[in-house]
Amino acid sequence: MNLAIIGTGYVGLTTGTCFAEVGHNVVCVDNNAKKIDMLSHGEMPIYEPDLEEMIVSNVSAGRLHFSTNLAEAVKCSEIIFIAVPTPPHEDGSVDLSYIEEVSHAIADTLSPELGYRIIVDKSTVPVSTGDRVSEVIARYAPDEVDIDVVSNPEFLREGSAVSDLMNPDRVVIGADSQRAMDMMKRVYQPFNAPIVEVDLPSAEMIKHAANSFLALKISYINAVSAVCEKAGADVEQVAMGIGMDKRISRHFLNAGLGYGGSCFPKDVKGFINIADKLGAPLNILKEVEHINNRQCERFIERIRQKLWVLRNKRIAVWGIAFKQNTDDVRESVAVKIIRRLCDEGSIVTAYDPKAAESGALALQGYPVTISQDMYECTRDAEVLIVATEWRQFAMANLPKVRELMRLPIIFDGRNIIHGENAVSAGFEYHSVGRKSLYPAK
Repeated sequence: MNLAIIGTGYVGLTTGTCFAEVGHNVVCVDNNAKKIDMLSHGEMPIYEPDLEEMIVSNVSAGRLHFSTNLAEAVKCSEIIFIAVPTPPHEDGSVDLSYIEEVSHAIADTLSPELGYRIIVDKSTVPVSTGDRVSEVIARYAPDEVDIDVVSNPEFLREGSAVSDLMNPDRVVIGADSQRAMDMMKRVYQPFNAPIVEVDLPSAEMIKHAANSFLALKISYINAVSAVCEKAGADVEQVAMGIGMDKRISRHFLNAGLGYGGSCFPKDVKGFINIADKLGAPLNILKEVEHINNRQCERFIERIRQKLWVLRNKRIAVWGIAFKQNTDDVRESVAVKIIRRLCDEGSIVTAYDPKAAESGALALQGYPVTISQDMYECTRDAEVLIVATEWRQFAMANLPKVRELMRLPIIFDGRNIIHGENAVSAGFEYHSVGRKSLYPAK
């Protein structure tokens, strides 16, 4: 099929590339000429495992194209996916100006001569957005155009987006016509995934409800971790015990510094705002936000208690990205911690295997040193903080780290370092929701 993807961010670029991988002819459109030029020359604007190789392969095969010409893409494509940013406003409501702008541009290009077209909301949007897109199309396109508007929310995790799209748990399609539903099912037929056929508002609701529930699980286990610390229990053992219940599962029951990134914070706020506007408040999600914010504060308080005063203390931070396998620092808890430490006068050195450049931009104006080596990052540090769950941090040579650091103190905000190994290397080891460990005297 001939498909157009409007927007080449994480969602649009990955979606378009994976569609090309299974045989569709795809044009990815963006109004950022510099980005399109980069992609056309095989340069990546983001880091995502396996994506670069897949882009190069499909461009070479002639199935994947990049363009700034939206009108031409609409004319040549049976289905047009809108995958532009939907950033949050201060009150949690979603900025839909990019959606409106693209919808208007599509409407200006449509004509009866083009034949039937499907416009798909791929971006995460509040319920009723599909109706608004239909209104824009009706307002600016000729009366005789033949179109349907569909909701097809994405469920990609940064760091495993390619795998998630190539092997999806399910594909949600919200459509009000059988013709649109049948064509959308053809798009996803090569993926061999369960198709969830629903109406338009239900599809729009599913994405917000799903991400908010996952955020709830994270905040729940983090709330439990605070109780475990007081009771002398081990949150990892508790999570294992409750996660073996098939009704609960172990997924997203990992105590740590809390959730971040471009999806969970925005989607939780967005769902709260949607529910409030509809007169059906989701107060449980307001507590989810409170717990998530408090988790970071609790962690910093514990470091402060250990060092007494943070001013002029040398602190190494492993991790800047909001999670492993990405260079994305949006709403990164690691960035928040670094900023807080700098505000209190700490001398901070940070390292991340992929987010050095994006991290430097996010930390502009803060007196933090970005190191190019994870071990040099720890030189003369009085505390090492593990803020992102990169595998190489879990596998670090701890005796080497101990030789470099001034004081032997680790605060593992992701519970990825083996505590006994840290103690054997001479460290006192502090994690989340577990007993602190100290070397024998």
